[in-house]
Amino acid sequence: MLAQRTTLFKSSGTAAASDAAKAVAASGKEIIDLTAGEIWSHTAPSVREGAIAAINSDINRYTDTLGLMELRHALAQKISTETAQSWSADEIAVTTGAKQALFNAAMILVNPGDEVLIPDPYWTTFPAQIVIAGGAPVFIETRHSHFVPRLADVAAAVTRKTKAIVINTPNNPTGAVYDRDTLADMAQLAIDRELWIIFDECYGTFAHAPHVHHPILTLAPRARERTLIVNSFSKSLALTGWRIGYLAGPKAVISAVKALQSHTTSNPNVIAQHALLHHLESGDSSFQLQLQRHVGDARALGLSILAALRSVPQPAAQGGFYFYLDLSEMQRRAKINGRELNADNVVSALLMDAGVATVSGTAFGDRAGVRLSYGIDLESLDKGLRRLTATLNTWN
Repeated sequence: MLAQRTTLFKSSGTAAASDAAKAVAASGKEIIDLTAGEIWSHTAPSVREGAIAAINSDINRYTDTLGLMELRHALAQKISTETAQSWSADEIAVTTGAKQALFNAAMILVNPGDEVLIPDPYWTTFPAQIVIAGGAPVFIETRHSHFVPRLADVAAAVTRKTKAIVINTPNNPTGAVYDRDTLADMAQLAIDRELWIIFDECYGTFAHAPHVHHPILTLAPRARERTLIVNSFSKSLALTGWRIGYLAGPKAVISAVKALQSHTTSNPNVIAQHALLHHLESGDSSFQLQLQRHVGDARALGLSILAALRSVPQPAAQGGFYFYLDLSEMQRRAKINGRELNADNVVSALLMDAGVATVSGTAFGDRAGVRLSYGIDLESLDKGLRRLTATLNTWN
């Protein structure tokens, strides 16, 4: 018999979408995969150099559980620059990707029965990890406010059981970038109601002009004692497979994380740590800027194609590298004609009819959305979005 907790969560919806695409492709059908939460890119030269140097130096031993002290110092310096506050190495935990940083946060902060507020649509792992920790996710609807939570809605959801709020900007899956006032107001609410803030800024380097990403502590320095910053290099340096991220927060939290991590993964991959350290010490931002330009070009191309959609509004795509399609109007028209239409139906039809793999909004708590990644090469993106647009337009 399996543990009861295994009934509380399912495999990632994004992983399931990718698996479905691979299964259809295995049958011989050409599939353009827009499911992956990653950018298709070669490795940054500075990262590659650091990894090769570490291997050639026969580095293969454990590091401190929380990561190399030199790397934690470098990350502390990075966060100090970004937040305009001074950070130290003992406020930093290096983790096996941002997903472990989030898991650590959930396990350290959440008691059984605690509630955690999560804007909806949400990245599928947020509520799953809260449930694993014994907590209860409480979702805040954002569709009516362009996928940015309204302070009144967040405040109305707070109860005596509320322990924390998850803030993810630029947002996955919607691409929404939270503005200064929203972030400052949510931070003040957390201070007033004594809530923790779990601030996930993994897509922070991909805010598309005129939108700007604001680290929350630059707007609300007083919230520092109750804020955990989660970030990784999976997106900013296209290092998804390297599994290297970090958690920054109060020393007491990081100390508890060290104890927890010592019984889970221990230290993150030592070669990835040295590779990242070399990159941070080199000060070379050229690759990251190149990646940003590629994503910007992909976004512009995609928006120009999706502008031809008739029953689906052009997505805002303010940040990250996702287009999030709002199917509400298409669903309304289908209902008038006596038919039910949900995101799962649309995703299945796009896969089989257009040969385009996408992710259903049901993975993100939304039956009226579809997520498309534009982190792939421009030629495939052009072909896939034209197929998708033509297919959806025939449904009129």
